[in-house]
Amino acid sequence: MHYAHPLSISQQDFLRFQTIQILSTRLGRAEPPLKKEVVDYMLDVGSHIWSLRRAKANVFRLMYVVSPIMAIGKWFDQICHWKNPLTTILIHILFIILVLYPELIVPTFFLYLFLIGIWHYRSKPIHPPHMDIHLSHAHAVFPDDLDEEFDTFPTTRGPDRVRMRYDRLRSIGGRIKTVIGDLVTQGERFHSLLSWRDPRASALFVTFCLFAAVVMYVTPFQVVALLIGLYLLRPPRFRHKLPSMSTSFFKRLPARADCML
Repeated sequence: MHYAHPLSISQQDFLRFQTIQILSTRLGRAEPPLKKEVVDYMLDVGSHIWSLRRAKANVFRLMYVVSPIMAIGKWFDQICHWKNPLTTILIHILFIILVLYPELIVPTFFLYLFLIGIWHYRSKPIHPPHMDIHLSHAHAVFPDDLDEEFDTFPTTRGPDRVRMRYDRLRSIGGRIKTVIGDLVTQGERFHSLLSWRDPRASALFVTFCLFAAVVMYVTPFQVVALLIGLYLLRPPRFRHKLPSMSTSFFKRLPARADCML
């Protein structure tokens, strides 16, 4: 039922509140009785309330999740710039084999995951999971952060402390706003390629798409993939320190951020 007709966020909050009230009432009559604060903590009632400590912990968790992708990007950049010529040559050979025999791509990918799993078997967790103060970022938390986290909603603190926390939250929100604005700007630049807001840029892009379609239609895909891969892996002698023409073209595309107040 809850898969076919999922509950809305407001309905989930209402049911969670009713559950907390029922459990608090029943556990308050038990021996020994449990207070409502204990039940709230066990059910993680304050998970939707702002906490600077939890925000930092989630940021570090996100960095841990995306760290393999960043490591792969850094490794690929080293391959492209020939930091280790032997490794780059081996990657060239592997790339050519995968292009000539594309049926080996999926088995190679799963074999790579298998080798990573075997390699990480050495450092597998020995002890069962437990509360980690470093993961929770509780080892470097400030007293004011704890006071803010355990404060009631609405707040019962003085106006000076609330003003200080509000200014700090505005600073954090300003950084988030800037990052979101930059991401939206890049998306709007992609959208402007076909919106004809810049007629010259749209004309160039449409012409390029037509030319690419004709080339891809008459040229085998393996040849195109091979040429693109060899171009990306070209030696540093054939590279320029200045940004490429495509990057410069993309950065000069219009965005709606120019029309904002």
